[in-house]
Amino acid sequence: MTEVIASFEKNSFEEVRISLTNFKGKDLIDLRVYYRPDDGEEMRPTKKGITISLEKFSELKSAILALEKALPKKEM
Repeated sequence: MTEVIASFEKNSFEEVRISLTNFKGKDLIDLRVYYRPDDGEEMRPTKKGITISLEKFSELKSAILALEKALPKKEM
């Protein structure tokens, strides 16, 4: 089962989804780009993204916090 935790628009055709999922009995974090097909149906996943184990979450969080500190001090 997949539970979408958050999503945001990447551009007018794509969005990024952050999900908790389970594959072969292992809980995973999935960050993936989704697109809307030409037929206008439901968003579909692309190959663009990463899937990591829950054990790697603290490392991901640290990396994002380091990125935040490194970004220019502009309003985003």
